[in-house]
Amino acid sequence: MSPAQARICKGCWQQMRIPVPLHGLASVPFRAFGIRPSRMNPNTCTVCELMFTRIMKARKIPVDVSILFADLRGYTALSQSLPPDAVSSLLDAFYDECATAIWDYDGLLNKTIGDSVMAIFNFPIQQPDHAGQAVRAACEIQRRCEARRRTLLAENRGLEGSELGVGIGIDSGTASFGEFGRAHRDLTAIGPVVNTAARAQAAAGTDEILVTRAVYERAGPDLVRGEGRDYELKGIEAPVQLYAA
Repeated sequence: MSPAQARICKGCWQQMRIPVPLHGLASVPFRAFGIRPSRMNPNTCTVCELMFTRIMKARKIPVDVSILFADLRGYTALSQSLPPDAVSSLLDAFYDECATAIWDYDGLLNKTIGDSVMAIFNFPIQQPDHAGQAVRAACEIQRRCEARRRTLLAENRGLEGSELGVGIGIDSGTASFGEFGRAHRDLTAIGPVVNTAARAQAAAGTDEILVTRAVYERAGPDLVRGEGRDYELKGIEAPVQLYAA
């Protein structure tokens, strides 16, 4: 079962021990000053979002994180066979289910990229077990998307189940946060951990979660039960050992 929605901002409480209410009557005076749940993670507030943005503009920060990439399989093919409204609804549902699962486990939904999402765990909300939280979020994404898939298949009899699966990749390690780019400034994380997570996602089969050895060692065999095997990942010279979660 996923954790309950936070009543106060986790970031403000963790960093400053200030109980900023996010919901209910107690939050009304704060909203008058523009303090409300953040769009990046509704368990944090816009104060955290502002601090996050200012800090990242000032300097690039190395942080130990877990990076998750999730991709909706078969989306391109589906866009050719479904009405535009159905395709749009499918993508919206995928984003919604991913966001809910990521936020339930205190992750930051950093990007939506076409039919994929990128999430960061352990920033800005610090989590000692961020690798485990990323794996739990991945499992929740799969569970939620499977329920959506059954509904869509029932409404569109010509579809196959394999057309609506999700592939997920996760890696843990040090990433650099900051604003990158010149013409277009993008607030995000970069580094080998991001690249490896993206490549692991690309290697994952439909409905499969592949994690690196770093994730396996941190999360433990209770969460990552698959045996490791070597994968040749695009853009990475040496084989990478991945585990099925």
